[in-house]
Amino acid sequence: MNNDVTTSEARNGASWLLLPAALIAILSAPQALADSGFYAGGSIGSATIAADIPIDEINDTLNFDEDDFAWKAFGGFNFDLAVIDLGIEAGYVDLGAPSFAVLDESITLDVTGLTLFGLAGFNLGPIGVFAKAGMINWDAELSVSGFGEVASDDGSDPAYGIGARFNLGSLQIRGEYEMFDLDDTDDVYMLSLGLAFNF
Repeated sequence: MNNDVTTSEARNGASWLLLPAALIAILSAPQALADSGFYAGGSIGSATIAADIPIDEINDTLNFDEDDFAWKAFGGFNFDLAVIDLGIEAGYVDLGAPSFAVLDESITLDVTGLTLFGLAGFNLGPIGVFAKAGMINWDAELSVSGFGEVASDDGSDPAYGIGARFNLGSLQIRGEYEMFDLDDTDDVYMLSLGLAFNF
C-alpha cells in the first residue's frame, strides 16, 4: 500500500514539473507567430571580382582582381520559430563595374544578378545572426573603353552568405558578407550594410 502511495505521489510530482514547460510553450507560440511576416530592404557596400579573362587577340589571360561600389534590394518572408528563425529571400544585386587599365585602355566588368536564398538564424535579444544559401542568376558584360561591350556571359550558380542584424522595432539594421560562386571566376564577394523594414 505504501508503495502505491509513493508511486502516485511521484507521478503527481512529475506532472507538476511538466506544467511550467507546457505553459511556456503555449505562451511563446503566439509571440512566434506575431513576429513572422514579410520584410523588404536595401543595402550598399563594396564588391570584389577576381577572374582570369582570356584575351583572344593576344592569346593571353588578363588577371582581373578589382572592387567597386555595389548595392542590392531584397524582400522576403521570415518564420520566427521558438528556437530559430527560418526564411526565404529574393533580391536584385548590382556588383558594380570594377575596371582595370591595360595599355591605356580601361577594361570594365559589369555584373548584376537575381538571387534567391534560404535563411536560418537565431536572436540574442535585439541582436541576431544568420546564414543563407541559394542561387544567383547573373549577367556579366565585359567592355573596353573606345570599343564598348566586347563580350558577355550569363548563368546560374550557388551563392552563400552570413550576417548579423540589430532589431529596432519594425526596423532592422543588418551587415552581410555574401559569396557568389560564378562560373569562370576565382572570387566574387560583397560586403554590405543595409536596412530592412518588417511589415
